[in-house]
Order: sequence, then structure tokens, then C-alpha cells
Amino acid sequence: MLAQTQFEKLFANELSEEEAREFLIALYENGESVSDMAIAARIMREYAIALPISEELRAKAIDIVGTGGDKSGTFNISTTVSLLLASIGSVVAKHGNRSITSKSGSADVLEALGIRLDLNLDQQAKMLENVGFCFMFAPSHHPAMKHIMPIRHSIPHRTIFNLLGPLTNPAHVQKYLIGVFDPSYVDLVANALVDLGVKRAMVVSSLDKTDEISICTKTPFAFVEKGFISHGEIDPEVLGFKLATHKEILGGDAAQNAAIIKDIFSGKEKGAKRDVVVLNAACALFVDGNAIDLDEGIKKASAAIDSGKAMKHLEKIVAFSNSL
Repeated sequence: MLAQTQFEKLFANELSEEEAREFLIALYENGESVSDMAIAARIMREYAIALPISEELRAKAIDIVGTGGDKSGTFNISTTVSLLLASIGSVVAKHGNRSITSKSGSADVLEALGIRLDLNLDQQAKMLENVGFCFMFAPSHHPAMKHIMPIRHSIPHRTIFNLLGPLTNPAHVQKYLIGVFDPSYVDLVANALVDLGVKRAMVVSSLDKTDEISICTKTPFAFVEKGFISHGEIDPEVLGFKLATHKEILGGDAAQNAAIIKDIFSGKEKGAKRDVVVLNAACALFVDGNAIDLDEGIKKASAAIDSGKAMKHLEKIVAFSNSL
């Protein structure tokens, strides 16, 4: 297969810069297929530095991640949800990067919260085992991207890599809540997950084109389970939430977003920012098998915040990361 050969050469740095650019542009212009996505994800995983964890822990792990690129300016919702889920007993292997298209990437806000990011593989694994959360900094786990990134940045439009990141978690998790920047890519990513053999996942993209489940409008989704895909739509009002304006969930730089997370977990923030976190957490808990439906997920997420459990666990994550 041409795509297989070209991706292998791309990651092995066996293409010239011009050949690599032409390949990525042709993929974009032709429209990436499910096969292209799955092949690229498999090869990128092969070149990645995997997280050394037991198969038992890997089976429990989930990633809550967005593609980015929606230019929405919201605070770090997926990262907040990841930390909240860890406090409820989920095992969250978070894969992310510094800011590329926003003021604050997941790495930036976690660092601003006081969590150490310069951990080696064994220390990351210990984090996951002991506090149910670890962060895998994408550039450290994907060294092959070092020669691909300049080529990618020389192309004036998106490439397959704008969609690929969430599919290449170095912990090889089998459960995902993935947000994509445009609803037209939901089925593409969902079918790629089926091709990759992922056990259970929800792929979402809101009608206001954010890579999260929106508190401002409805969010179409594709649900992946045991090789099958079902579709639906999440309506915040049906679930008991008040619709918000986009302005109400805007964030800022890493320090501002860290303060927002603390305000949510401490109970100081009771408005739309808390609501969007609870809504996304409810869906993540359902995907994880930690809630039988979204109503139970909403109750569990709300209780973790209201009881102070979320804030205490965040403090535990920070302290543990700094003890390694």
C-alpha cells in the first residue's frame, strides 16, 4: 500500500522535505481516509516511546483529549476533566503538549498548577499507579516528530497530524473521550478507532465547533464499543444544565487557567465553567465504565467537587509529582 510505505518512510526520515510536503498536501487535498488515519496512527505508535505499565493498568486507563485547533479560546476543559476523573477513581493517562493554537496547552496549565512535567518513564508510570493520573509530554514520547514538525509547519493548512495526536497515546489506552475541531471529522476519527481496535470511546464535536462537549449548544457524537459505532447528540438542557454563552467559558494564559481549575475544584466557580467540566466529566465517566449513564456521571462529578475530593486529589497529584 502506497500510504503505508510513505508513512513508514516519513517517520524513518527517508523522505526529502519536498517529498514529505507533497505527500502531506496530497493527503489533505484528497481527503484523509479511515485507512490513512489508522495506518499513520499505528506507525506513529511504533515510533513512539511507550509508557511502561502493566497490561492490567493499561486496560483501566482512559485519555480525555482534544485535537485542538478550534480557536475557541476556552480554558483547559479536557485537562480539568482529566484531573477530576482521577479524583473519582479513574486511571487517566493524559497525552498532550504545550500551547500550539491556544494561549495555554495541557502541559502549560499542569505546570502552572505545580505538577512536575520533567519526569522519566518510570516516574510517569508511578504517577499513574499511585494517584491515577500521569501526563505524557508529546515531544518526549514522539521523537520522530522532531524532523516532521518543521515540514508540517511549512504547510499553510492543516495536515493529518492535526487529527492524529489523540490516536497515538503512548500508554496505548483502550478508552477515549476525544474532541475534534469540526463535526465533519467525527466519523473519520471514530472509524479509525474501530480499525485500531479501541475498546470503548466517544468522539465529539459541538455545533459551535469546539473540540469538547459544549455547554452552549448541542454536541453530536459517535460512540465506539466492541467494533461498532452508534451516533447521538448531547443536549445540555435535557441533562438539566442552563445554556451558556461562549464568553462564559473563555480562558486565558496558563496562570489564569490554573486559577480557573482551582476555582472550580474549590467551589468558588459555580457557573458555566463548572457546568462544562461536569458535563464533559459525566461523558468521560460513562466511557470509562465508572457511570451507568450520563445522569449518574453528572452526580459523581458534582459530588467530587462539592465534597472537596477533587481539590484534595489535585493537591495529592501535585505533591506526589514533586516527591519523585
